[in-house]
Amino acid sequence: MRLLTRSVLLAATTTALVAAATSAYAVSPGSPGRDAPARAEVAAYGWSVTPTGTTERFRGLAPVSRDVAWVSGTNGTVLRTTDGGRTWSDVSPEGLGTDALQFRDIEAFDARHAVVLSIGEGTESRILVTDDGGASWTESFRNTDPAAFYDCMAFSSPRRGLAMSDPVDGRFRLVETSDGGRSWSIVDPSGMPEAQAGEFAFAASGTCLSSGVGGRSYLVSGGVDPARVFTSTDHGRTWTVADSPVAGGASAGIFSVSFRDARRGVIVGGDFAAPTGAVDNAAWTDDGGATWTKSTTNPSGYRSGSAWVPRTARTVLAVGPSGSDVSTDGGGSWSTFDTGSFDSVECTADGACWASGEQGRVGVLTR
Repeated sequence: MRLLTRSVLLAATTTALVAAATSAYAVSPGSPGRDAPARAEVAAYGWSVTPTGTTERFRGLAPVSRDVAWVSGTNGTVLRTTDGGRTWSDVSPEGLGTDALQFRDIEAFDARHAVVLSIGEGTESRILVTDDGGASWTESFRNTDPAAFYDCMAFSSPRRGLAMSDPVDGRFRLVETSDGGRSWSIVDPSGMPEAQAGEFAFAASGTCLSSGVGGRSYLVSGGVDPARVFTSTDHGRTWTVADSPVAGGASAGIFSVSFRDARRGVIVGGDFAAPTGAVDNAAWTDDGGATWTKSTTNPSGYRSGSAWVPRTARTVLAVGPSGSDVSTDGGGSWSTFDTGSFDSVECTADGACWASGEQGRVGVLTR
């Protein structure tokens, strides 16, 4: 999807999203089991917002632990914290002509090594890497194909990763790295199913592409109805594709995919032009993405990010500019626990969950 509709319309709906009313949903029966009673679970959840000292919008989010996290966003901005969000350092690239770029995705592996992706048509799609905590950055990829528009990245290890573009010559394009983002090469497109006319991905939270266990990767789309889920089990070499119950359209589809393990996953999305719409905007799978079942109660609006809560079996979060929702039954049903605006959510192995979004908002989950 090109920048006019993906960025300008997203920005244009921000005011309406923040003001939108949301409603809580009770967990319905018939979903795939729960970690805990829904009302007790929801009542315990909230966000502790940390001061970042900026009003940039952070769609890129890469927490490493309870203490270390990176965010990236508008006007070429990258921030890093090493004290759990109490203080943030501006580690934005300097002298590389990135001041006007939108850094929509960032992947980080510790306090020093991070990879950031800017989105846009042609040469506005770039990838930069740092190995010294953001003190210096090196541009490792610059798109030269005017037909390409890169949306998201995903790493399966600190060295191995993929970045994806909207379809070029009828197929989603991938580039890969095996050296931590320091160099990139185009993946042979023959293993990618053909895209449908008008199909694209959303650069809303860096999670339209995600990595799972055992070499699995997942790619989600919009622009077509129904929205689709692409799955790879060989690090992005070959892919299968499945229809989902999530409704797609010119500004609608799946915005985020997240898997807990090889079988259990969720997808969330909606229509950013109808931000409070809560119809057919979430689904779950327990067979690795071969088939998808729509949620019985949905997140209470368009949702752009999702993440599984560590140390739980079936608890997953979804966030968007109109609020945050939690599911305690693996995506079967959702309940709203916060109405603040966030674009992205990610959790870490040591049990922390972070969220980021507009007006410099970054939060840490409390529960």
